[in-house]
Amino acid sequence: MKQLLDLRYRLEYFALRLLIGFIRLFPIDRAAAFGAWLLRTVAPYTRRQKRAMANLALAFPEKTQAEREAITNDMWDNLGRTAAEMMQIDRILADAESRIELESDYFVKRYKGKMGRIIIIGMHYGNWEVAAWPLTLCDANMTGVYRLVKNPYVDDYLTRQRAYLYPSGLISKGRAAVHQSGYDTARNLANTLRDGGRLGFLADRFDRTGPEVPFFGQQAKSTSFPAMLARRYGARMWIGRCQRVGRQSRFNVKVRELRIPRSDDTDADIHEVTAAIQAQFEEWIREAPGQYMWTNRRFS
Repeated sequence: MKQLLDLRYRLEYFALRLLIGFIRLFPIDRAAAFGAWLLRTVAPYTRRQKRAMANLALAFPEKTQAEREAITNDMWDNLGRTAAEMMQIDRILADAESRIELESDYFVKRYKGKMGRIIIIGMHYGNWEVAAWPLTLCDANMTGVYRLVKNPYVDDYLTRQRAYLYPSGLISKGRAAVHQSGYDTARNLANTLRDGGRLGFLADRFDRTGPEVPFFGQQAKSTSFPAMLARRYGARMWIGRCQRVGRQSRFNVKVRELRIPRSDDTDADIHEVTAAIQAQFEEWIREAPGQYMWTNRRFS
């Protein structure tokens, strides 16, 4: 049984490498356009479309069915481009000066070479991998937190592809189910931060153990772990988004610092920060709702 499973994983990995090889035959923008066309054509007929439409009905009850479908069309376009871009992320970063615009480089100039403990929070919006680029400019030596890919060969390959953005490595939330307990994963993250490291999170998914905070007029269970770490270890918290410019492989990155309250009520402080994170996400998503990944579970 294990041999059959390993064979399946190897075949999946081989198929992925063939696809990546094909995509890399083309210039970045042409490959991204192909990915956009493919998902716009196929994805609306999948069950992911139903979840996206259900989420949009909760988030935008004032919009018509046609307006929500237009948002999902833009979403599939963006996700198709993002998938193709992730297969050429090295080429995008090599051309970062012309493809990635920092809305403000003040924090880069201020913190480069003298960063302490920092947590940066992002969401599945635009091309979220590119959102880590400002931290690379700051020589932050980031540690990324990501969701484990079940196929170990694919997981290892994708981890190596992100090494330039996360030179201190990646820690998987999903790996707990395979190699270690959830407590050990949390402890490793805490140790990284306590030792002066920098952590990057995507914090926009439903978390059944998290507190309920407002998100598009709903009470949505959201992860409080980044807020708890920042509050406990005295870390700064940056929140960022990477917005696609038009239908191109060009991006505008914005980062702002989020104040961490430290009152006598730790739980209230953590809840306040968690709510502030989701409120900022909502504000940015409303700017271009078609760039957000509405297919994830977000509401109870």
